[in-house]
Amino acid sequence: MKYTQLGRTGLKVGRLVLGTMNFGPQTDEADSHAIMDAALDAGINLFDTANVYGWGENKGRTEEIIGNWFAQGGERRDKVVLATKVYANMGADGEAWPNHDKLSALNIRRAVDASLKRLRTDHIDLYQFHHIDRDTSFDEIWQAVDVLVQQGKILYAGSSNFPGYKIAQANETAARRGGTIGLVSEQCLYNLAERRAEMEVVPAAREYGLGVIPWSPLHGGLLGGVLKKETEGRRRATGRSAEALKNTKFREKVQAYEDLLDKHGVEPGEAALAWLLTRPGVTGPIVGPRTVEQLESALRAVELELGEELLASLDEIFPGPGPSPEAFAW
Repeated sequence: MKYTQLGRTGLKVGRLVLGTMNFGPQTDEADSHAIMDAALDAGINLFDTANVYGWGENKGRTEEIIGNWFAQGGERRDKVVLATKVYANMGADGEAWPNHDKLSALNIRRAVDASLKRLRTDHIDLYQFHHIDRDTSFDEIWQAVDVLVQQGKILYAGSSNFPGYKIAQANETAARRGGTIGLVSEQCLYNLAERRAEMEVVPAAREYGLGVIPWSPLHGGLLGGVLKKETEGRRRATGRSAEALKNTKFREKVQAYEDLLDKHGVEPGEAALAWLLTRPGVTGPIVGPRTVEQLESALRAVELELGEELLASLDEIFPGPGPSPEAFAW
């Protein structure tokens, strides 16, 4: 595994991040533990989760699975940089009780303690705000974070799904207040087929020293060889992926992408991950394997080098928006 610093921090993390959203809903506890063991053996040390994962009546279940894995010992907790998130309402379905969601100081305090209990640990290394909260000021948010850092319950704070101006607002507020160092990472939707983050989010993250952690690096499987798998009868696109492929122009792009990589003898999913690793500001994409075999495929991307000719061809198929403000102005 190759390592890099997480943004402007002294924290070293692997170039791939283990996403755990499938643990519970799609992958049972035993298989989830096997995937985490394999990830740690491969040198992946940043594990990402969220308090809401498990979803529905099973919200929190993913954190519990991770906590049970930590409890097995073997330095599992010491070797992992643990990241989780706060924002979603954690009340039982149909009971959206006030102050059980978003980023009030009250909910942050409650959510941290609940996550620590489920994760069976005494601290969270990277505590991420899962979404912007339009009703809570960053003064209040950072006040809550300062307390948690002083208590030793969290070490760093990060954001997820923040627009560029909110990254700037958050870190300017942190700088004015002193104390916390502000946001150190941004987890955003970013991949070859979805490059809008390059306009404002990635530049803001780089300006303020945040490590960019892309989620959905295969764009919901659309960049993982979906058309070839469909033809071979191995897997058929469903849900949002199936809807996206109904767009003829987009389907043609995906087909051109798969044909290009077939010509170069490169697996589509591995190429999509390797492409992200070439992007300025990217710490590492989140991979969410459902099986150990899927994890092994993702690991090969770290060693995959994409030549200049191939990178240029990928840009032709999936062009980015270009730098801002030129992308939308003169």
